[in-house]
Amino acid sequence: MVSYEYVLGGVLVSLLGSVFFMIISTTLGGKKPCKGSNGGVKSNDGFGNSAFQSEMEMKSTDVVIVGAGVAGAALAYTLAKEGRRVHVIERDLTEPDRIVGELLQPGGYLKLIELGLEDCANESIDAQKVFGYALYKDGKDTKLTYPLEKYSTDVAGRSFHNGRFIQRMREKAMTLSNVKLEQGSVTTLIEEKGIVKGVIYKNKAGEEMRTYAPLTIVCDGCFSNLRKSLSAPKVESPSCFVGLILENCDLPHANHGHVVLGDPSPILFYPISSTEVRCLVDVPGTKVPSVASGEMANYLKTVVAPQIPPQLHNAFMAAVEKGNIRTMQNKSMAANPVPTPGAILLGDAFNMRHPLTGGGMTVALSDIVLLRDLLRPLHDLNDAPALCNYLESFYTLRKPVSSTINTLAGALYKVFCASPDPARQEMREACFGYLSFGECIRHHIPHYKG
Repeated sequence: MVSYEYVLGGVLVSLLGSVFFMIISTTLGGKKPCKGSNGGVKSNDGFGNSAFQSEMEMKSTDVVIVGAGVAGAALAYTLAKEGRRVHVIERDLTEPDRIVGELLQPGGYLKLIELGLEDCANESIDAQKVFGYALYKDGKDTKLTYPLEKYSTDVAGRSFHNGRFIQRMREKAMTLSNVKLEQGSVTTLIEEKGIVKGVIYKNKAGEEMRTYAPLTIVCDGCFSNLRKSLSAPKVESPSCFVGLILENCDLPHANHGHVVLGDPSPILFYPISSTEVRCLVDVPGTKVPSVASGEMANYLKTVVAPQIPPQLHNAFMAAVEKGNIRTMQNKSMAANPVPTPGAILLGDAFNMRHPLTGGGMTVALSDIVLLRDLLRPLHDLNDAPALCNYLESFYTLRKPVSSTINTLAGALYKVFCASPDPARQEMREACFGYLSFGECIRHHIPHYKG
């Protein structure tokens, strides 16, 4: 029976690692037409031709970026380094305080290096290197290490306070003279004859302002109020995260993320500084026990605490007693763009997946590298319909990375959750058993970790 489970686990992991090829092959065909003033397709691919110049007066901005989170801040620095004049509008420029976006996989760190932003995730923000994962189930544990031998010693995953990482990237973007970073709330896209010309926003003083550019890139996050103008989103909410910070404790496996295959769903631990460990308790569905009434603390003490590694028990209970318990809804949303001249979506505004595998920032940074490379040969962005058609390739070229990470995030979440279904139970046990082989399955790990 044990050998059967391992065989089943091997088949399962292999299928998960290859399923994205089927997705790619079934979605490459057929471009979506760009929205235009008459709903037709603009087919001219020329740039800089005076016949296609925008009717608006030439402005001093090449790109407007909505949002300065991970995607927006990284994009601002990247495009400004390319010589673009960038205006970034962010709702709140104080340091964010979130319980996700704290773990960057090695693939994402490699993208940071490509963008010249690796110094934003180093000791200056007390970032910690992550070399792999430890899995726990029913008192047993196994360790999986990223296959990084062919890279320099600096290449690894990184974990940190999300807000520190974002602030460091904002600061770096602001060192470039062609970046204007402004606090304001974008309310509307300015659209004329089917072409996005810029945005309307309220500045910090509450005044209504307008800014124009040939290209507007919307990176306003998972709660985007603009995505419906540029896509046909179907947002799902598979679960909630309950977040705690454990202080002054050592993880059983240093510099590794820890995943407990708990009941009803996974429990995560990973370092976010030299003295702090983030704990994320997954709760399936859209409702969680009340924090205010004490229901949540009781749930964490009676249901969760008995399942975590004993080395972390005291620190976990102390964190619960301290009472700084945070919750957030996890969201999943396939990319379904409606190509629109003059605008594009990026980051969580565009595409989300369950955060179990920590792949979101890797997808966003990979998209930024791709968009930078596509825009690099274009000196003039003013021919909006032609630019829209040209950027159709972005949606195809991003699939190998995004589809792999998105598919595996959803599949692994389902496999790692407990279930009364005997077949699901057996699949979960088989997956853990197979992964327990450790070194012999390390060639699968790049699929999981970007």
